[in-house]
Order: sequence, then C-alpha cells, then structure tokens
Amino acid sequence: MDQFFNTVRTDLALEAREMLSKKVSEDIPGVVVETSEDQDVIITRVNITTPDAERMLGKAQGKYITLEAPGLRYKNTPLQQKVMNFLADELAGMINLPRNATVLIVGLGNWNVTPDALGPRATHKIVVTRHLQEMLSPELKGGVRSVCAISPGVLGITGMETAEIIQGIVSKIKPSLVIAIDALAAASSQRVITTVQLANTGINPGSGVGNKRFGITQATLGVPVVAIGVPTVVHASTIAMDTINTLQEHAAFGRYFKSMANLSDQDRHTIVRQVLPEMLGDLMVTPKEVDRLIEDIAGVVAGGINQAMHPNIDYENIHMYLH
Repeated sequence: MDQFFNTVRTDLALEAREMLSKKVSEDIPGVVVETSEDQDVIITRVNITTPDAERMLGKAQGKYITLEAPGLRYKNTPLQQKVMNFLADELAGMINLPRNATVLIVGLGNWNVTPDALGPRATHKIVVTRHLQEMLSPELKGGVRSVCAISPGVLGITGMETAEIIQGIVSKIKPSLVIAIDALAAASSQRVITTVQLANTGINPGSGVGNKRFGITQATLGVPVVAIGVPTVVHASTIAMDTINTLQEHAAFGRYFKSMANLSDQDRHTIVRQVLPEMLGDLMVTPKEVDRLIEDIAGVVAGGINQAMHPNIDYENIHMYLH
C-alpha cells in the first residue's frame, strides 16, 4: 500500500474495504460483502472472518452493517423514518436478546462540540424503561425491554477514561448488552451525515480523529457491545484527494488537465502534502449546517434503537420522545 492510504483514517469498514480493493485486483480473502438497496437506501454488510483480513483492513473481526442514504442531508421526514426502520430491523437481527434482557445505551462524545455530540444527543432521545419495569401494563410487558442510558462525557471533561466509567456501571447493573453511539470520521465527504454503521465489534472512541482511547468492547466490559456510528467529519486531505480524483476521472476536464491523466498515487499524495503542510494534515472538516444535521441524525439513530428495543410501543408514542 502507498503512503497516502496508510494516512487515511476511516471508521467505516465499508470504506476500508473499498480502499484496499483499489490496491488488489482479486477478492480479499476473509472478507464477505453483501449489498442490497431500494430507491433511497443502500445496505452493505461486511463480514470480516479471518485475522489476515482484520490486519489488512485495520478493522476487528466481526459484522459491519452500513446504511447509506444521501437524502439524509435534507429535511426528509419519510426517508428518516425509512432509515429508522432499516436500522431497527438490522439492530434487532444483530442483538438476538431475550425480551427480559437489560440493555445499556452509552452516548459517547463531547456534548460541547457539535460534530462530536451525536452520542449525547441520541441518548437524550432514548426511551429508558429500566426504572419502570414493575409498572408496565400487561399489554406492554414482553415488548418493552429494560433499557437504561448514560452520556459519560470525555476525558477532558471528567478526568476519567470513558471506558472506566462504563466498566463501573456495567459491573453494577450487569446488562446483557451495551450499545455505544459515537460520531465517526469518514474517508469520503459524500458519506458525512448520510451513513449509519452498526458493528458487533465494539468501538474505540476517538480513533477516527487520531485520538485513540481505551476500547469499549466485549473484551474490556465482559458483555457484548454493539457500536452505532455516523460520520460527522472528514479529513481535509480527503477533500483535496477527492478533487484530484475528480479531475482525473471526468473526461470533461481532460483538455485542461492532460498532464494529470497519469498521476500515480504517490504523486497525488505529494500534491496533497504540499497543499496541506504537516500542521494542517489532521484538519477535520464538517458541514456548516452541522447543528441541524446532528439533531436530525440523532433522532434517526435513537428512533431505530427505540423501535428495536421496544417492539410493543408504536412509532407515534416513540415520536413524542424524539422532539
């Protein structure tokens, strides 16, 4: 792999597989990919099954499900509902828990920084029921799981590693599952706020922006961990590389940029490095309307989780919690 690929950070297994596929012509052993789509949403399931595939992609062995809906950039309520439904179905299929299981929802991130506030904002919209189990009516029992939620903040706010806080809570309440919600970094600007990833491998908070913290995984917590994330930022170097790729790939620009036709990957990396010196190499970019986008996508993520956790509550009732 060339140097640029090694510097590109992405939290999406789908993108890691796409970037590696550009380097090798044959199928990647140990990586099984399945794609389905309707008019608005593309669902891609990436299953990493071997240690070699884990090493090549830089992603832990496990299942990664990606929902892509470019229309989420816009205020499109029917599409948001559709993504919620898909998310609920995929999550329900991934967890396979008994009805009486307790689930802990953890909203990772810094609520003071909007692009990093997805976790706390989604957690605020979760229907928590652990304290209500004894008061549920007979028609709801069995379809309303015991759910609790917390936003533990970040190391700079609390002085404690997030994993340490969650470990303490898990040891006390002993949930059957932890669902961690976090903002991610993408390698494609087209996937910012338009993509939701589910993974049964847990999560390493801050890894997408080069600030790796202790992992929140089954190995560290002792219970299964499902991670749900949405890319909210992209590296400036990625945008620069996207521009160069567009100039190369579109014939309309050919007569103006003939000298770029045969640029190697190393040449492209050199150009980006000259435009973005080392001090700006880790510059992160997010959309200017990020406040609205985060609020919308937090509702989508929370709505999908609520539907998966509480199948006996209809969407109209859940909807009241989301606004």
